[in-house]
Amino acid sequence: MLEEIKKTTEYIQAKTNAKPKIGIILGTGLGGLVKEIEVEHVLPYESIPNFPVSTVEGHSGKLIFGKLGGKSVVAMQGRFHYYEGYDMKQCTFPVRVMKYLGIEKLFVSNASGGVNPNFEIGDLMILNDHVNLFPTNPLIGKNYPELGPRFPDMSEPYDHSMIAAAQAIAKKHAIKTQVGSYAGVSGPCLETPAEYRYIRNIGADAVGMSTVPEVIVARHMAIPCFAISIITDMGVDGRIVKVTHEDVQRVAEVAEPKMTLLMKELIQSL
Repeated sequence: MLEEIKKTTEYIQAKTNAKPKIGIILGTGLGGLVKEIEVEHVLPYESIPNFPVSTVEGHSGKLIFGKLGGKSVVAMQGRFHYYEGYDMKQCTFPVRVMKYLGIEKLFVSNASGGVNPNFEIGDLMILNDHVNLFPTNPLIGKNYPELGPRFPDMSEPYDHSMIAAAQAIAKKHAIKTQVGSYAGVSGPCLETPAEYRYIRNIGADAVGMSTVPEVIVARHMAIPCFAISIITDMGVDGRIVKVTHEDVQRVAEVAEPKMTLLMKELIQSL
């Protein structure tokens, strides 16, 4: 794996000469932040050695380099999911590469289902914790000390100082935000009512099919993380309705400008 990471990093450096300080992973229907980036280089995933290819609608599959809020960034427009058939190491491989490219912080966005009855569709939830409900973990297997420790500490998966700064920015712009814990599940089924109740009972406020593996790998490499969810549907008894992927995309696209403003100003403030 180390050889693959180095080979991919060298290819990207040769193509772009980029030295990003911030990594960004954009989820379903959330690619609009890219419009705010002063783009310098674009690499389609299929052109990058050892990169998987995104197969999900709403994930365009490009690695974008440029400036955002005055900072050098690399943004994944489209991510990889366990339910696509990739293993956890493939899903999180780009995070490893971003670390080798020089990122110092990771920003992640996703669309999720709310299980906290105080939430509303379209809310932004800043993640302060997560529950790994995937049937595996991206760190299973041989550990490479060059990447991180065998038993990484996860007492602060999401950076407290960035959470506080994001809340201050949201308050300044009168953007309503929630703060809560995210349960990561394999998918691709949306949850049953009993599963929603279970997820709420174990301490989560929202549920989705991404983010947790990437954050585990980032924290393994000591990268501070900030993540935000757009609540696109509700998994609360009496408020559960039939939902399609298109519904999720539509809600995400409507709420996205608020998330974009928050992320851009947070990056600018670093």
